[in-house]
Amino acid sequence: MSRTARWRLGLGASAFLLATAVVPAPAHAAGPAAVADYAITVDPTARGAALDKTMYGVFFEDINRAADGGLYAELVQNRSFEYSTDDNRSYTPLTAWTADGTAQVTDDSGRLNDRNRHYLSLGAASSVTNAGYNTGIAVEEGKKYDFSVWARADAGTALTVTLHDFGGTLATARRIAVRKSGWAQYKAAFTATRTSTTGRLTVTSSAAAALDMVSLFPRDTYKHEPNGLRKDLAEKVAALHPGFVRFPGGCLVNTGSMQDYSEDSGWQRKRSYQWKDTVGPVEQRATNANFWGYNQSYGLGYYEYFRFAEDIGAMPLPVVPALVTGCGQNQAVADEALLQRHIQDTLDLVEFANGPVTSRWGKLRAEMGHPRPFHLTHIEVGNEENLPKEFFARFTRFRAALQAKYPYLTVISNSGPDDSGTTFDTAWQLNRDARVDMVDEHYYNSPQWFLQNNDRYDSYDRGGPKVFLGEYASQGNTFTNGLAEAAYMTGLERNADVVKLASYAPLFANEDYVQWRPDMVWFNNHASWGSANYEVQKLFMTNVGDRVVPSTATTTPSVSGPITGAVGLSTWATSAAYDDVQVTAADGTTLLSDDFSSGAARWTHTGTGSWSVQDGAYVQTDTAAENTMVSAGDPAWHDYDLHVKATKKAGKEGFLVAFGVKDTGNYYWWNLGGWNNTQSAVEQAVDGGKSTLIAKPGSIETGRAYDIDIKVRGRQVTLFLDGTEWGRFTDDKPAEPFRQVVTRDAATGELILKVVNAQATAARTAVDLGGARVAGTAKATVLAAAPDAENTETATPVAPVTSTVTGIADRFTHTFPAHSITFLRIAPRRS
Repeated sequence: MSRTARWRLGLGASAFLLATAVVPAPAHAAGPAAVADYAITVDPTARGAALDKTMYGVFFEDINRAADGGLYAELVQNRSFEYSTDDNRSYTPLTAWTADGTAQVTDDSGRLNDRNRHYLSLGAASSVTNAGYNTGIAVEEGKKYDFSVWARADAGTALTVTLHDFGGTLATARRIAVRKSGWAQYKAAFTATRTSTTGRLTVTSSAAAALDMVSLFPRDTYKHEPNGLRKDLAEKVAALHPGFVRFPGGCLVNTGSMQDYSEDSGWQRKRSYQWKDTVGPVEQRATNANFWGYNQSYGLGYYEYFRFAEDIGAMPLPVVPALVTGCGQNQAVADEALLQRHIQDTLDLVEFANGPVTSRWGKLRAEMGHPRPFHLTHIEVGNEENLPKEFFARFTRFRAALQAKYPYLTVISNSGPDDSGTTFDTAWQLNRDARVDMVDEHYYNSPQWFLQNNDRYDSYDRGGPKVFLGEYASQGNTFTNGLAEAAYMTGLERNADVVKLASYAPLFANEDYVQWRPDMVWFNNHASWGSANYEVQKLFMTNVGDRVVPSTATTTPSVSGPITGAVGLSTWATSAAYDDVQVTAADGTTLLSDDFSSGAARWTHTGTGSWSVQDGAYVQTDTAAENTMVSAGDPAWHDYDLHVKATKKAGKEGFLVAFGVKDTGNYYWWNLGGWNNTQSAVEQAVDGGKSTLIAKPGSIETGRAYDIDIKVRGRQVTLFLDGTEWGRFTDDKPAEPFRQVVTRDAATGELILKVVNAQATAARTAVDLGGARVAGTAKATVLAAAPDAENTETATPVAPVTSTVTGIADRFTHTFPAHSITFLRIAPRRS
């Protein structure tokens, strides 16, 4: 999963998306009773694309503490005392623990095993207390909780284990006698006497003892225990009925060292996610630094992923490293022996999933409790690599080895971290030329982009590689975002002969440990709730159908004017100096001329950072500040030329020169030297959400003065860097708010009419079913809410409402509410 400047710049939830330069206009004046008229025509005799049961799935990555502290049901944080500054600069081996008496984390030959490097030395009459996650350890009255610990004591000791909160005990204390014959695992069970979300677990030793793997699990986990999954989170995924589960990443796969966790590698902590680290007994699994800034214990590993996919009836879809790092690291590993080892590891993974119990890795699977194979059919190599040629040279090595031994496997490639641009184009050409089976696309864009690009896959080559849309989302969790994503999904279904798999991302977020927004399911230590986006995904996943029934619809009239707006300057984690700003109208009239010789009074500072006039230039000096926008001019300006002289002084990136600035959430900017100074792009912000319009590799030199020129004519923009044309684009795609698709359910014979009305006007629609013989009623499932509605722990304004609609016939009229998603399941007439 790419976490780049493009995305971090647009985290705000969008307001309603018609407030743009290209505005779909309602057919009638808006008002409480206003309606716009549409027509949908269906051809039930034509055969559209087949829809696979695996069309929609989920993508699980351990981001936002989705695993430890999330889906993995372990209630003790840092149970193995392995936290390190490698994981997070604030961590120590006793993070989440407090000690009373003598307690020291030790790294010596007395450890539990080589891969579990640290343990706790606890003095006589001393104790340690664990704080769990969020507000503490959450327990429910009457529920059972299983405690375990690995311990040893040279002279024997007794451990007293208590579960309590600030109000007193939460369960009867347990006393455990520790033998003196080396490391052994000891267990006890608790029954909670009351409910609490602020629990603490305390272990007290009567004599000196060594402790490791201090664990507390709810007995009531999803399907399996011990080492099970948190039930409410797993059930929310199961309720989606996903066709596949993609795991484990994301940036976890293609960042960090590709070495193993061993003495030879110096017990390398910052590693890519490698499946062999995550299987076998949990106390023998390696620890690792999570790319997102915390520790991952690997208690939730490949075996648990496979088992979870099986439990919910989903196809497992693992992702393995291609030995080209991404997510801002962008290095190609050149070690041939290491490449060969990873290729063999991937072959071994298939054996672990599918091999007989007589094979080495099939035997391990059986020993872990699953003698039956997991029926792995798809595997992905790599994730969003920004070096397409280097990636593809390695990908082809993996593919050749995998398909030689397992010819039934679909081996999936990717197209980089963006929906377009040089990397995307190069990667796709390489994939087409090599006749790759399937290519993974990722993009995170504004709701506006999703409404504008419903036709994205209409023009894809039907004979080329299939598309796996492995990560996508609009930039927020409001119903506006859900509407835009739903409108886009109608285009995915219409093109199901090209788009074979699709998954929203990310899946989970713990509200107290967030690295990325938006997310589909939110949770804390005691509750979970589905976002508006979750409800959209659930509606589509549970009403896919088996085949598209071709249909057409009228569109919303749109009005288009020139790009209008003031101009702006900004930086991101960079200090830069700007000078000689000139804005000239198309007729030669000077609109703005500022060499800052008289200060910067014409400029309004709306962002962060520190601006001042220095040596005749306007300088932003804070290299830590992000989005430091200053703007000048009239929001009504249009058809103008903007000239700026810019010099980078220090920092991570380059320049941000804005045009078409309406306000702090609506503008365009040319991001020169973004993405850690690796790429330049034009981005459009609409109500805080951003989309990339054009992108190319490139960097900005420190201390060099650049001439930046932007020519705006109507809706066309041409960009010049040091007098040479860098690129151009035309922003004239309408954001169509009325979208539809029709599918058929082979089992029931029902037509499923799916309509998205993402506007503030009801859509009165004449539906022509093309002579289909249908029942007089239909089951309607509707999501309708205010555009800014957002589900929370305590309120669910975006929730499906099901009803029976009468008056259904070969031709009928139905009014789809404003801001709504409606699925009508229309049964065939039986007589």
